[in-house]
Formats: sequence, structure tokens, C-alpha cells
Amino acid sequence: MKKGLCVLLLPLLLLTGCRREEPARTAYQLYFQEADLTYSAGDGAFRTETVYLYDERTETARALAEALMKELLKGPADETLKSTLPAGTSLLSLELAGDRALVDLSASYESLSGVALTLADGAIAMTLAQIPEISSVQITARGRELAYRERQVLNIREVLLTPEEDVISTVEARLYFLNQEGSLIPETRTLDLYEGDTQVSAVARALEDKPEGRDLLSPLPEGFQVKSVWLEESICYVNLSSARLEGVEDALVQTALRALENSLQSLEAVEEVRFLTDGEFRRDLGPFEEP
Repeated sequence: MKKGLCVLLLPLLLLTGCRREEPARTAYQLYFQEADLTYSAGDGAFRTETVYLYDERTETARALAEALMKELLKGPADETLKSTLPAGTSLLSLELAGDRALVDLSASYESLSGVALTLADGAIAMTLAQIPEISSVQITARGRELAYRERQVLNIREVLLTPEEDVISTVEARLYFLNQEGSLIPETRTLDLYEGDTQVSAVARALEDKPEGRDLLSPLPEGFQVKSVWLEESICYVNLSSARLEGVEDALVQTALRALENSLQSLEAVEEVRFLTDGEFRRDLGPFEEP
């Protein structure tokens, strides 16, 4: 019996001894953007997705940079994320000149400008910032610099310390202001979204600013204050300060509410607007009832 047991165990021991170990891999972060900023709290321009690369294939800084760029260009696996790079963009070449990464992309990258270009450049720089040997990035399209940029060379340290005031996206809205006759009229605006913004908060803030039209006035009277505004599914909630409403004429308050309602409902995601004061629903503010 013992001899037979040894005969049975021998092949198992041989197989165990011949088992190959899994090659070592290291985790890296790829930088993308939220696919839908409608409900985003605006905590930052980028969201990350982890990718694991085999160490033996990324032994040099150039090999690692090239591998990261190829993974970034594939786009995110998570459906809640989207790439900041145009669809169809490919990597033509990647070289290192000292501590600078020279990244040359295909023609589709030339279609970017403004905020979109800033986000795409930032995603590349942030992804390559994980490589200690790289301290700056220069991105070209078919070997040519993009004229829309203020700076052609991105310093990694400066990108990592991007101030919170930077625009992270935009949204188009139809804002309602007062004309000289006291009637509400729409003005189409493209609003910048900053860190901490949502689409609805950007609309509420824009109504407080001076309208672009020369003969238009803000519909929000002095003393009127929107404390907070948020979106739940398709309902937008506007929380007002009761203290700031005291002493304001009812007619002016109703005009302000109509302007807020019409402006917020110009956003695709907003189907209904409900008003509150200090967190409590008010039936007398607007035509909306408590849910």
C-alpha cells in the first residue's frame, strides 16, 4: 500500500515543482473623466482606473511610458468614465529627451481646443507623472505643435498642483434675465464648471452675475439668496434663505423664482423645480407641491 501511495504522489510532486510562477505586475492609474457630469459634485476633473502592467515589459522608463499611453488610448473599462482623448487617436511615437516625454499623436488630436484640450493634455501628463524619470511632457499631433495652447511643454509638478479655479467642463443653458420693461427674456450662455460645481449650481450662480446683454438686468433682487441647489434624478431642489427673503417685495420674489425655474429647466436633466427655505418645503413658493 505504501509503495502504491508513493507512486501516486510522485506525479503530483513533479507537477507542483514544475509550476511556473505568475510574472510580476505593478498597478498604475489611468486618468479619465466622468461620463456624465450632470450629477457630479465636481470634486475634481479626473477619475482614475487601475491597470496592471507586467514588470518585464516595462523595465525602462520609455517602455513604461509607451505602455501607459497605449492603455490610456484604449479608453476606460468602466462605463461611468470616458476618455478625454478624441476617439480614434493613436500613438505615433514616444521618445524621452532627458526627463521630457515627447508624445506624438495622430491627426484626431488636432481637433481639440479650449477646455477639451486642457483636459486631454492633463490626462496624459497625470498618467505619465507616475514615472519618476519624467518631469515634463510635450504633446504634438503628427509632429506639429498645437497653436491653441498657451504652453507647449507641460511641467508635471505644475499639472499636479493645478489650482481649483481651473475649468473642468462646460454646459449650455438658457438664462432668463429682465429687460427694461421688466419682462423675463432668455439669453443662451455657455457656462464654465469649476471644481465643486454642478450644472444646476452653475446656472444659479450665473443668474447672480451681470447679464451679457447690454440692456438686461439680473432677475434676483438685492437680498435674495440661493443657499444651495441640487439635483435628485430629474427634480432640482432650490434652497433659499428665509432671512434674506424678509423685506423683499412678493412680486420681485415671484419674478426671481420664475427666472430660476425657467433657467434650470433649460438643462436637459431638469424636468421639475421645487423650492425650499432653510431646508423646508414651501407651497407658496412656486407652483410645486411637497412630494
